[in-house]
Parts: sequence; C-alpha cells; structure tokens
Amino acid sequence: MEMEIRFPGGKRVEATFDGMKVLTDQPVHDGGQGAAPSPFDLFLAAIGTCTGFYVLSFCQKNNIPTDKMKLTASLDWNPQKHLVEHVDITIHVPVDFPEKYKTAVVKAADVCTVKRHLQSPPKISITLY
Repeated sequence: MEMEIRFPGGKRVEATFDGMKVLTDQPVHDGGQGAAPSPFDLFLAAIGTCTGFYVLSFCQKNNIPTDKMKLTASLDWNPQKHLVEHVDITIHVPVDFPEKYKTAVVKAADVCTVKRHLQSPPKISITLY
C-alpha cells in the first residue's frame, strides 16, 4: 500500500490512497482551523474503530444485536514524555448481552490489528528524494 501525502493549505495535511482521501487539521490553539481531526485524533480513532470492527464481527458471527452496544476509547497522557502511556478501550454491552459470550468478545477485540502493530511496532524510515 502506498499513500500520497499533500499539503492543501494552512495546517491541513491530506493522505490519498485507494481513491479515498483522509484530511487532517490542527486544533485552533495549535494554529489550525479545527476543520478536521488531527493526526493524533486519527491515531486513537484507528485503535478504537479497529477494535470495534472485531467486536462487530464477533457479534455478527454469533447473531448478537449491536444496536445497544458501543465502545469508548480514552488515553492517559504523560506530559513529561509527551507520549501516551495507556489506552483504555471499554466495550459497553446491554444488560441482556449473553453471559457466555462476555469473555469471548473481549478476546475477539484483543486481536485488533492496529493494537498488535503498536505492541510490535514496525521500523519507520524517513528518506529525502
């Protein structure tokens, strides 16, 4: 996979791939217009939506309704290191969620590909052409 990254103006940065565009912007307090999520917001969204995909797939496979379910994702930020120390994802299920599937849905969520890449991070190279 290859993405093309461009700068459409202001603090916005745009990634184009597979005929789709992902636009980012910085918050107003960081000099942007706040017109799109920041790249860091997309980082948390990627973890949350990836985990959500695995929860959704598990529920669909087991005929469990998802209309009353949601996930919440939050993080603990270390201000000295300027890094995230912990990401917490909570799966909220309705009271009638089948007891026999509670452990299994957490295991399904745990195989999120984005999370696994963070646990075994790839090498990132930056070159100038």
